[in-house]
Amino acid sequence: MTPSERRSFLRVAAAALAASPWLASAAEDMSKEHDMHAMPASWKGAEQIGMLMYPGMTALDFVGPQHMLAGLVGAKVHHVAKTMSAVVSDTQLAFMPTVTLDEAPRDLDILFVPGGGDGTLAAMQDPHILAFLADRGRRAKWVSSVCTGSLLLGAAGLLKGYQATTHWATHELLTVVGAAPVQARVVRDRNRITGAGVSAGLDLGLSIVGMLRDPAYAQTMQLLAEYAPDPPYSAGTPLSAPPEVTKMVAEMFKDFNPKMRAALVSQGFYDSASKGPQQ
Repeated sequence: MTPSERRSFLRVAAAALAASPWLASAAEDMSKEHDMHAMPASWKGAEQIGMLMYPGMTALDFVGPQHMLAGLVGAKVHHVAKTMSAVVSDTQLAFMPTVTLDEAPRDLDILFVPGGGDGTLAAMQDPHILAFLADRGRRAKWVSSVCTGSLLLGAAGLLKGYQATTHWATHELLTVVGAAPVQARVVRDRNRITGAGVSAGLDLGLSIVGMLRDPAYAQTMQLLAEYAPDPPYSAGTPLSAPPEVTKMVAEMFKDFNPKMRAALVSQGFYDSASKGPQQ
């Protein structure tokens, strides 16, 4: 690393540290030691980010991207829910909203939606949530999701004609909302960015950070998070997991997928499998 590259790295590191509450003092020390006035304008933004929360969402779907997006210097992250009451996830973790659906900024730079199981199914049939997503999604610069959150985006009419991904077990349902399924960890099609199942939220968050800032900024966030996946088992996809494990997990969705399919068809989406109505 050349002296110039080192100085650039230190500046972006200090910027990322400044956005991390638990390392704020370290950022202050770095800022004193290194000239921060030369920081490129692209390293600081003013994004308005709306992250939807709803009962029964998957906690990691939300937390992974939130950790990365909260590290964007100058950005404002809004935790959006129907009310200001605590939102309990599918694993009983409670999250506190910062703003209600009605109070959230009308013009968002990023709209993000997490996934889940029955909680997502309920959200897909909630007129208030769907209206919020349709309204903010029409104007948002970027519309994003993780896991079955993409199907919630789809239920709000935001994925028709876009390539997208979701949890592998619900991939086939993307066609019901008019999306083109793509088997990938993160899929970007114009201003739609969707992540695969659960842990893919970390990849999605890093991808957005790199897109809004630059690779060095995203790499700094990755290093701060020590995000270096090295799982003890190679079973993270249907192709790598033992066949009996894949079969067992797929069985877990045998009741859920038909419910979600029926919910979408009831809202006017066409499903070739069940000959449901055309939207």
